[in-house]
Amino acid sequence: MIEIRNVDQLYGGTQILWGLNLTVAPGSCTCIMGRNGVGKTTLLKCLMGLLPVSRGEILYNGEPLHSRSAEYRAHHGIGYVPQGRDIFPLLTVEENLRIGLPCRKDRSRRIPDRIFELFPVLKDMLNRRGGDLSGGQQQQLAIGRALVIEPQVLILDEPNEGIQPNIVRQIGDVIIRLNREERLTVILVEQKLGFARRVGEVFHLMEKGRVVASDDMAALTEDLIRQHLAV
Repeated sequence: MIEIRNVDQLYGGTQILWGLNLTVAPGSCTCIMGRNGVGKTTLLKCLMGLLPVSRGEILYNGEPLHSRSAEYRAHHGIGYVPQGRDIFPLLTVEENLRIGLPCRKDRSRRIPDRIFELFPVLKDMLNRRGGDLSGGQQQQLAIGRALVIEPQVLILDEPNEGIQPNIVRQIGDVIIRLNREERLTVILVEQKLGFARRVGEVFHLMEKGRVVASDDMAALTEDLIRQHLAV
């Protein structure tokens, strides 16, 4: 579904990604892991068109994606939940959710019922401002906003950062349901090892802007963890 081939990325004169190669199979839950500063968020921003690719290519269903706008990617079924959530704090929950509707292929202006099935708290708080929600509720809102377009691919950048444990569990349940029952392709940057092992099928370990190890999640050994994840 997604192929990243020999991608370099330079930001402010500093090279962040170096000849990076990565493949995401349709219907998989792929976890991108590594210590802070290895380029994980930069990679996701390149996938979403928020940062330019300096060299190499990104293919989506066989078609070049790296030269397309972020808007194009949303219109073609790629949902994105950025690190830090980036909801609109002065807009209501309903208004935040409606922002994604113009990217739907069917042009529907109705928030899908399944958003509230997955995150019932959002239905109860439709008229509350996003900034008044707790961190965990804001994260649920950010994921719900990405799901409004009914994406083929859902990209999440550290969705559990600063979230209380019960909401972390709930978000994990939602990802498992979307991926394993509905076969939504998920790409996840995650620091919490237990969470990654619970939801992920495949891992890619990054070091200094490159993918240095890839395999099924069951093959994530203590030796790999010590080499590339331990601090």
